[in-house]
Amino acid sequence: MATTVMSSFTFAAARAPSVAPRRRTLVVRAQSKPTGPSFWDALAFSGPAPERINGRLAMVGFVSALAVEAARGGGLLSQAESGTGQAWFLYTAVALSVASLVPLLQGDSAEARSKGAFTADAELWNGRLAMLGLVALAATEYLTGAPFVNV
Repeated sequence: MATTVMSSFTFAAARAPSVAPRRRTLVVRAQSKPTGPSFWDALAFSGPAPERINGRLAMVGFVSALAVEAARGGGLLSQAESGTGQAWFLYTAVALSVASLVPLLQGDSAEARSKGAFTADAELWNGRLAMLGLVALAATEYLTGAPFVNV
């Protein structure tokens, strides 16, 4: 009888469902791309956009003003007075502003894309010098009455 009871316990233990190993659940979390500052934060006085955009416009404007002076003989002030010069300035300002703001608002920064000699600081300094160059170009033309590049 003892062997019968013992064998029934053994048989019952063998038939009993074994405890399944604990399964780990897979948790997937969506990682969103880091967002940049809001539109108004980017354009704030101390925001990342104003000096960079003004510097880019000044760099393009300085080189363009000298190129047009050399090609046509008209000075910076006469270029600014003409309707064609104002239209080109408006188109360039809008295109460069949008091209500068879109990556910034998506979370991209100029510092992250800096490589070699083309750093974010170099761009800021070149923009600052171009702004001063435009002012000096306009002041020279105003004081002398003649274009800076005399053809």
